[in-house]
Amino acid sequence: MPHQPTDTDPASWARYFAMAGNNRAWELAAQIARSAAEDREMLDAAHASAFHWNAVGTELNRMRAAYLVAEVHALLGFGASALALADEALTWFRDVDSPDWERAFLHTIHAHAAAAAGDAAAHAASYAAAVEALAAIADPEDRNIVEQTFLQVPRPAG
Repeated sequence: MPHQPTDTDPASWARYFAMAGNNRAWELAAQIARSAAEDREMLDAAHASAFHWNAVGTELNRMRAAYLVAEVHALLGFGASALALADEALTWFRDVDSPDWERAFLHTIHAHAAAAAGDAAAHAASYAAAVEALAAIADPEDRNIVEQTFLQVPRPAG
């Protein structure tokens, strides 16, 4: 949990709530099984994080929030919105120098969103890109973190 601000600046509190929502949503997304209440909490936390990052964050913060919401929507079966957000994030990150783990996350989440949306071609392409990007992660700890998300992505048919 991030440290609570000690000032009364609304932006400090918005950053705090953005980080807290982000952390909680990823924590719940990593669970293999969730209750209906946890699904709702995960959805609310992801949206709250995105809301606060949209108010006070950088474009990088906003795009990371978009791919968090995309993953949560994919987990919950909201395919169309998951894929729209994943497309937006993937497009934005193509022009940004990102760490190896982030590239792997993007392809993993895009594959998950495409699967949830029923887009078999995008699912297969992003799944293959995720496998390749995972193999390129230099740090074993980073790879392990991304693999936990990747394990929840259905394999493409065929």
